[in-house]
Amino acid sequence: MTSDGFTTCLWFDGQAEEAAAHYVSVFKNSRLGRITHYGEGAPQPAGSVLTVDFVANGQNFVALNGGPEFKFTEAISFQILCDDQDEIDHYWNSLTEGGGEGGPCGWLKDRFGVSWQVVPKELIEMISDPDPRKAARATAAMMAMGKLDLAELRKAYAGE
Repeated sequence: MTSDGFTTCLWFDGQAEEAAAHYVSVFKNSRLGRITHYGEGAPQPAGSVLTVDFVANGQNFVALNGGPEFKFTEAISFQILCDDQDEIDHYWNSLTEGGGEGGPCGWLKDRFGVSWQVVPKELIEMISDPDPRKAARATAAMMAMGKLDLAELRKAYAGE
């Protein structure tokens, strides 16, 4: 881990090690780091995992087993910008497997309750096009989708 930039802390209720291993398996440029454990007199059983440092897609994270007090919400999500449909499918399928659920407009929740946006890079250009008709068509198509279909977005953008 580096002292540069930010490290995102994700609060889990006993699943920190499982979640970190899952995210490392999903993203390139990822690795597990240090694992710390609770000691005697801690709020969790002595020897149980306290934190797991990991890097996912080049970003620093720490997974913390803090207990049931806090839950993830859609107010915070991670956006994954994808080059093509294969990438969209990979991330969508990998992050929804094992109990995750798809949502609208490319959003999903993984099995740990963390929210993700799986978005083709092209969509950002489409919805910010200076031609308001093109942008509106792309936006309307996106709003009607769960997992984003790049070919369909391109058709809507082109007016086909």
